Amino acid sequence: MRYAALVTSMFLLVQPADASTAPEIDPRASLSVVQQWIYNYRAKPDYAHVPAAVRVLFHAQSFKEPENSGIYLGFIAGAIGSNPAKAEQLVTSFFPVPPEDEWVIVRAIAYSGLPDWRNLLRKVAPRMPGRKVMIDSYLAGSLSTLTDIPLEEAKPGMLDKLRGVFSKNPFAKEDKKLQITLTFASNQDLLDTLWGYYFATGSHLPIQRIMSMLPWSKSRDTVDKLTVGSMARYTLASYAVRDAGLREYLRSELAHQPAPIRAPLGEVIEAADTVQLGAVRKDALAAVEELKAKGSDARRNLDFWGQVGVGAVALGCVSAAALGQVAVGIPCVIGGSASQGLLSFWEKQQ
Repeated sequence: MRYAALVTSMFLLVQPADASTAPEIDPRASLSVVQQWIYNYRAKPDYAHVPAAVRVLFHAQSFKEPENSGIYLGFIAGAIGSNPAKAEQLVTSFFPVPPEDEWVIVRAIAYSGLPDWRNLLRKVAPRMPGRKVMIDSYLAGSLSTLTDIPLEEAKPGMLDKLRGVFSKNPFAKEDKKLQITLTFASNQDLLDTLWGYYFATGSHLPIQRIMSMLPWSKSRDTVDKLTVGSMARYTLASYAVRDAGLREYLRSELAHQPAPIRAPLGEVIEAADTVQLGAVRKDALAAVEELKAKGSDARRNLDFWGQVGVGAVALGCVSAAALGQVAVGIPCVIGGSASQGLLSFWEKQQ
């Protein structure tokens, strides 16, 4: 944690406030207090203190590294979407917002799931002139909302592949473009965002989305899929150990899911019922080692795309650790080190 000052409770520093009043919070308030409060929020919603919690997050610079702040972004988005009648009042209470953090408000509104989120974004846009490009992109639909982000990029069909082979100049120099298209398969922080939304609302919609990633835990085609799928399986098991309601929901879904989801979901439920998280972790690590040693299935099968480069896997311990060690005692997966409340699941290796 960047802020070592420990405070007994955030709520000793602020009084429960109407969402129209920006609460005064000591910037030294402990981030760990807010983390535990967020984790327990769905069991006992405390809407009046959401502005206070968000202000602590800003003071703690929790959004300095956007890829490590998905858990908090998802929570703010869920809080906004959970009470449409007071959504504008809640968003207004967040201001003033540090200019470098204004993107959080923009994205949280777009991710909130509010039917009228565009109008809300237009209303607060004048307070964030520095984010005009981002705001206009969401309003125009060139940036996706959370529910519209695809699981993965659509794969070209055989005809598209052949067309590319015969229409492409083999001697032309290929300019590589930065890939900024959002998909769940290539952005691990989106898994965090789904968990944050669940903590704020208790909705099973983000859980359904997370379950849809479970087949990737068996994938040997891409590092990204194996990474995200393994974390989806691990985080589901980790939280289900301590969340009986979540455990029962997963069990109720088992019979209704297609076979590719049913198999890893059964493993999640068994691991949660028997508190065998280590087995989930070891299986994931073994899969990574196999991928590193043998390469992907695409490489081994020498398919249309030829050899696929194989590298090391980096897996930030996203949501399972973001609130895990501090709030609910999930053990550190590797080494026990923590950074901004996030534990390292696999260290990045070159």
